[in-house]
Amino acid sequence: MSSIMTTPRGKASASSSTPYATPTTTRVAGSHVLQASPHYTTTRRHSLYGTEDRVVIDPGSRIWKVGFSGEGKPRDVFYGEPNTSTSLWDLSRATDPIERAERENMLAINLERCLRSVFHHSLLTDPKSRKVILVEHPFLPIYIKHMIARILFNNLQVPSISFASNPLLSLLAVGRITGLVLDCGHLESTALPIFASRPLFPQIRTTPLAGDRLTSHLRSLLLLFGTYLPPTSLSAAANIPAANRATRVPQEVLTDAVVEEIKTRCCFVSQALDSDNDMRVSSPSGDDYMIELDVPPSDTTMSESEFSRGSVGPESNISSQAASSEFSIVSHSQLSSADTGRGQNYLQALASMYTRHSTATDIHMRVVPPISQQAGTVRGTLIIPGWIRERAAEVLFEGGDVDESSVAEVILEALLKVPVDLRKTMACSILIVGGTPMLPGFIPRLHAELLRAIEPPPGSTRQPVRPDKPAPPPYDRYAPLRPLTSHFAILNNPAPPPATSSRAVANAGKAPSFSPATLAWVGGSLAGSLKTGGVEVAREKWDEAEANRGNDDDDAAASAAEEPTLKNVIPDWSYTPLPIGAPPAGASKIPIESASPRINVNA
Repeated sequence: MSSIMTTPRGKASASSSTPYATPTTTRVAGSHVLQASPHYTTTRRHSLYGTEDRVVIDPGSRIWKVGFSGEGKPRDVFYGEPNTSTSLWDLSRATDPIERAERENMLAINLERCLRSVFHHSLLTDPKSRKVILVEHPFLPIYIKHMIARILFNNLQVPSISFASNPLLSLLAVGRITGLVLDCGHLESTALPIFASRPLFPQIRTTPLAGDRLTSHLRSLLLLFGTYLPPTSLSAAANIPAANRATRVPQEVLTDAVVEEIKTRCCFVSQALDSDNDMRVSSPSGDDYMIELDVPPSDTTMSESEFSRGSVGPESNISSQAASSEFSIVSHSQLSSADTGRGQNYLQALASMYTRHSTATDIHMRVVPPISQQAGTVRGTLIIPGWIRERAAEVLFEGGDVDESSVAEVILEALLKVPVDLRKTMACSILIVGGTPMLPGFIPRLHAELLRAIEPPPGSTRQPVRPDKPAPPPYDRYAPLRPLTSHFAILNNPAPPPATSSRAVANAGKAPSFSPATLAWVGGSLAGSLKTGGVEVAREKWDEAEANRGNDDDDAAASAAEEPTLKNVIPDWSYTPLPIGAPPAGASKIPIESASPRINVNA
């Protein structure tokens, strides 16, 4: 039995009582359904057709991610410097006032260009009708934060800005409010514990071993051990073997774009070398240095041409190539000019060891030749050794320095700083975010490095000062964390190891499959759709603070007065003094007798 239903357009449609029929509904004029996007069948108002959704901006020092709240991924991802792909700012600030003012003026121009591009090119929306959620890094310089707020309020005239912490939003994206977040970005890696949605900023730890250091390390390895085949005609390529045409890699070939493509498309992170073979190279010291490897002694005297697979003139030596790069080949091994010979043998042994234990294949990449070799459209060939692709990221896991801890050590140091009753909770809720963890194998390798770092140290070789006293015990830095070995779990680990505790089973690999680079933005999108977020600053409050500053013609006086005025407007955790711990015993001004009643023992 079927019935006839008349649609608003006047057409008849048959609807059956069978479960396979799709019922039709009529749209009522004036309903909110008519305001939905015509490209989506849902009744939710879309970002382009309504103004309720906020604009979520994740401004990185190098890569920006922007989009609307309520969506699962950013609308646009772009470089802050599209031409050079370099960082908009760095960790240093000029001390000279004139140079500092010039740099800040250029930074303000670039930030304004990026923010205008967000609204006028990426999102195609009116900034005057859109609230903004700004995803901020815990160590984002305050003067940059003020620049972004000034441009958004004064130039683009947004209604309000909400400042939300990057690690907190990352935890929100995976459905947690407690955990330890490691943000491994471009300039630095930061570990921040968060408990019940409250970031524990006094326990934050950071290290400069991040994407920028990996890029410089990769460039140094390619300059030392890579091979370059200059462009030749087809007849010459057929007659001359590739081994005779191979040369050292010119510096002009390794542009920022080429190195970035090699890092993102060719490199990966392999497992740690077996400790049974003791695959570690000790830094050279004195006339003799020991290589604790299974490398034959003949390998330490190999010529550099055998490593670069090409013929090199005397003017192109390893020392000149190493001096041209910003960092040395091994982060904790700085070689002086007097140690050039020893350093060459050391680096050759390092390359020989990695080559022996690597199964990765070499990659041939077409690159633009130097200006002196350019002839038509013919390109040169850059041969990337397989062991460089596999072991370039080792620099991120080499620690031991006070100022340059490894990415695993910053996590352990943050765990040592949190209260004892929170350590187990933090250890089983570790979240890895940022662009550098996008390397294949990074997160499983980090979990292995955590377990490797808290292993008991080897026996002490120190001799006792007095023969009648026993030798001092070895320094065990992470002894308080050793009971947590079975509880370590990374929420977004794609290949978690077999867990031995119930907490690790419940947390390891249970996070949604968002990429680590977009977790913070996804958390900001979720916070915007839930109408929550960080501290919101309205434009009226900003205009009032700007009016109180007054119009001062002196730039120095204006900049000096800006900090205390905007301090009450722009929120930042560094404005609040960190706790100094328990007060000393003599600091109390109230006598003990008056603080508590006297008790008569004889009563």
